Amino acid sequence: MLNNDSVRRAVSGAVDPVARGLLRMHVSPDAVTLVGTLGTSVAALWFFPRQQWAVGVLVILLFVFSDLLDGTMARMSGRSGPWGAFLDSTLDRVADGAMFGGIVLGFANAGQPWSAAAALGCLVGGAVVSYAKARAESIGVECNVGIAERAERLILAGAAALLYGAGVPYVLPVALWVLLALTWFTVGQRVAHVRRQLRAAAPETAS
Repeated sequence: MLNNDSVRRAVSGAVDPVARGLLRMHVSPDAVTLVGTLGTSVAALWFFPRQQWAVGVLVILLFVFSDLLDGTMARMSGRSGPWGAFLDSTLDRVADGAMFGGIVLGFANAGQPWSAAAALGCLVGGAVVSYAKARAESIGVECNVGIAERAERLILAGAAALLYGAGVPYVLPVALWVLLALTWFTVGQRVAHVRRQLRAAAPETAS
């Protein structure tokens, strides 16, 4: 996400001192990952079901900082490796599920079943998008494609929830339906991408 050099330097200037300070206090990168996931999940499942959309997003943003912090700490301490990547990726799925689960509960509690259904479809679709990539990589196939990967889904949902909580009508329900379509389109993209690679590697014989 931080492909721009100036943005990367600005973020590093804020993150690096905090990372060094936590390491001096003997806080591990894994602990930061766990706290970030727990904070995000609790915020989503507490505020969203109460329709406190803007507050929920702002609290979640505070914990999103940990997603940058743990990786920086791992690099500084020489602990970067497969375990950290596995833990971070696994707990990201937990946070995603909590966020969209909170949105489902929020609309269900507000008596808006269609919006709740769209959010549920986004939750399931997001899990399938992630699984498709993991399963493809497990059989040795690259699967870094898709119009709506994790970052795009969270940014769209979070921005819409913030605006909706600030009083902009319909923006979150509409965003959820758009996101639902984009998410499942991404599933289709990944399935087709893997299928093409497998066919190219071992062309099927006519039956």
